[in-house]
Amino acid sequence: MIRGVKGSLLAAVSLALVGCAASNGETASAGDKPAEKPVKFNKDPYPSTYKAYPGQVTAVRNVTIFDGEGGRIDNGTVLLANGKVEAVGGPDTPIPADVAVYDGTGKFLTPGIIDIHSHLGDYPSPSVEAHSDGNEMTSPTTPEVWSEHSVWPQDPGFSRALANGGVTSLQILPGSANLMGGRSITLKNVPSRTVQGMKFPGAPYGLKMACGENPKRVYGGKGRAPSTRMGNYAVNRATWQKAVAYKKKMDDGKAVDRDLAMETLVGVLSGEILVHNHCYRADEMALVIDMSKEFGYKVSTFHHAVESYKIADILAKEGICSAMWADWWGFKMEAYDSVNENIPLVYKAGACTIVHSDDANQIQRLNQEAAKARAAGRRIGVDVSDELAWTWLSYNPAKALGIADKTGSLKPGKMADVVLWNGNPFSAYTRPEKVWIDGALMFDANDPKRRPVSDFELGQPGEGDVK
Repeated sequence: MIRGVKGSLLAAVSLALVGCAASNGETASAGDKPAEKPVKFNKDPYPSTYKAYPGQVTAVRNVTIFDGEGGRIDNGTVLLANGKVEAVGGPDTPIPADVAVYDGTGKFLTPGIIDIHSHLGDYPSPSVEAHSDGNEMTSPTTPEVWSEHSVWPQDPGFSRALANGGVTSLQILPGSANLMGGRSITLKNVPSRTVQGMKFPGAPYGLKMACGENPKRVYGGKGRAPSTRMGNYAVNRATWQKAVAYKKKMDDGKAVDRDLAMETLVGVLSGEILVHNHCYRADEMALVIDMSKEFGYKVSTFHHAVESYKIADILAKEGICSAMWADWWGFKMEAYDSVNENIPLVYKAGACTIVHSDDANQIQRLNQEAAKARAAGRRIGVDVSDELAWTWLSYNPAKALGIADKTGSLKPGKMADVVLWNGNPFSAYTRPEKVWIDGALMFDANDPKRRPVSDFELGQPGEGDVK
């Protein structure tokens, strides 16, 4: 997503690499300085301080279960204990005595929705210029910026995504004005005074990249490169070339001057930071794949990806996910040549398929977005079951974010991030009834005391009134 630009034009900042003199064992002559020892940088200077809210042992029985990996259990039972999924099974699943038991007759239980593309906190509500903190539009490559340093934990959008949309985790990305917009962060959707208190423990960082119209429009409009698509790739390639050289010095044990931008890119080249690439057109996605092979990195996910259906076989072969809308297209030229069947066609080709929001309102109804995509597929003969379609909302985004070993499906030992829906979650009339995060009941539609309210909303007229 790209937002409006206001403010002064800043000069370009080059990413020059400065090497230190290496010692050859000889006595240094006048003017020489001894070699410096390589510096080891802290890869996690802002560690997660997340702690799960207190919960209790809980069972939901007589419920239809989508396990998030394509499995379905009718008249099923789920047991949550110690913040984890303890057991998932049929009606004969044992339920311990003295635990909270909920009857799920006529209801559905799923893993919590994971939105892989959100700007909550960086573009919070109310949407005013003072809150516009998602795009650092001062240089076409800004991998040194981190989205978490703009996240406002009090954004009312977080609690709305939880209560209205059943969203339990989400990735906060920088905007798409720049070719390299900076680091993304994955959060648990819980109230917290600090962003570190929301940070998903152990989740890899991401690098937000963008191709296409946005970077060339923003910087071409300033009379500087890039102003064309070939300029986009030239700037990208030059920046990756510097990163490869910087990494080689570090790998060779040579001293380097610390460069925050290069640290992020070296993290990508080392496989520690995952690339999330805003890209609409099929031809550009193919070019990005070529570029990733040239410099030795891998794309985790193409975001928006309205033309993924054209190269779905390539994406499947490369193991690259597509995070897509159900029917947002045509709002600019590069978004024109899409079809409503994009998501099911990508799924049919065997490629990793994800439904995302990129919007503070749409994040509250991603279940309905998946339902629209599933219906579009059925109209052309791609019949995707409800339980398989749920992989688009939980397990696949978890894989793309590098957290599928911890969440995204209802498997014993995984985080108890769970939603009880008051009907079939693919119905427009269905809403979350209860939401657990790490086994703690964070929202209950039937209990006014279990409805999280942003601290910012408290005291606002008509907002946060709990009676």
